[in-house]
Parts: sequence; structure tokens; C-alpha cells
Amino acid sequence: MSSATPTAHRYERESVEFARTFAFLDAVYAIALTILVVNIDPPDASEWQSMSTLLASGLGWQLLGFGVSFAVIAVFWRANHRIVAGFGAITPAVITANLVAIAFVVLIPFSTQGVSDLALADEPLTVTVYALNISVAVLAQSAVFFVARRDGVLRDPLPRRADTVKFIDTLMTPAVFLASIPVAYLFGTDWARYTWALLIVVGPLSGRWSTRRIARIQASAASHPSGRGAA
Repeated sequence: MSSATPTAHRYERESVEFARTFAFLDAVYAIALTILVVNIDPPDASEWQSMSTLLASGLGWQLLGFGVSFAVIAVFWRANHRIVAGFGAITPAVITANLVAIAFVVLIPFSTQGVSDLALADEPLTVTVYALNISVAVLAQSAVFFVARRDGVLRDPLPRRADTVKFIDTLMTPAVFLASIPVAYLFGTDWARYTWALLIVVGPLSGRWSTRRIARIQASAASHPSGRGAA
């Protein structure tokens, strides 16, 4: 028997509905990762003479696009996994928010085609579409968490100030990708792609800052339990 209550529209973590929802979402992430390979065109037989001719055929550029997008989608899946791990239940609104988020994730193979096609390598629009795709996907996934918090399905919610800090940390990714758009038009698409590498530095720095800040907020909330929910 389902553990959902008709009045609350809430499916507990042990329910079949909860398991079905996230089994479906995991499958969508897996499919998005798999279809990235469609963007890799098999080189002609004449281009298999050496590694240099093989990579010069455009295969190297396509493999780079595949690798970047594979890592991006994998990060989205891991982030979704961490969010779901904190759920005690799920509501229709949370399900809808997840569907919106994965809609932008499954678009990534499409936007990857533009940035990995050697013939389009110098077109700033390819960088724009890809950067917007990733940025909106990040924001949509963040919305999943805030909808879950609003619906009261988080098992151990942090103080609200801590959630704000985590959101600021999350914004570093779209900030870098969106910054690459004007770079693409002003300095070229190669420089725009180099801009994405800033995440290797910015991401860990922002992560350490947010971890320290959240620890201080939690310590403050522990010493003033009455203000924990609004802190």
C-alpha cells in the first residue's frame, strides 16, 4: 500500500513512489551521458593512418567536447544524488522541479554538438548556447533544493543563512560560464573555452569558503537553538 496521504500529497522515502521517481531520474542522467557519444563522428578510413591525422580530422575536438560534457553531466548527477540523500520524502512540486532540471540536462548533448564540431569552432553562438544551457541547468537544480525545503521534506535542514551560502557557492559555475559569452565575442571562442578552466581554481576556493562559513553558521545556531530555523 502506498504511504502517500491524499491530503498532504507526500510520498515518504520508503514508499514505492519515492523509489520510482529517483530511479527514473537516474536513468535520464545515464541516457544523457550515453548519447553524448553521438556527437563523435567516425573518421574516414584514410584518416586512420596516424594519430596526428586522426586528431586533425576533428576527432580530437569532438573527444574534448565529449569529455567536458561527460564531466559536467556527471557533476549534475552527483549533485542531484547529494540533494536526494537529504530527502525524507518527496512531493509533486519536488518531482516537477526535478523534471524541469533534467530537461536542461538532456539538452547538454545538443549544445555539446556546437562546441565540439570543428566546423563551428569559431562561432561565438556555440559558446553562448552551451554556456546558457549549463547555467540554466545549474539554477534549475538549485531550485529543486529550495522547493524541497519549502515543502518540508528535508530530513535535517541547515539554517537558512547556510543555504544562502551554499547557493552563492553554486553560482560560481554559471558565473564562469556566463562570463565566457562576452569573451567569445570579444576575444574568440578559444579564449572563451579557456575561461571555463577557471572553475578548476574558482570551484575549490569557493567550496572551501562555503564550508568554513557554513560551519560558523551551524556553530552559531547550536549556541542559539531558538534562532536556528531563521538563522
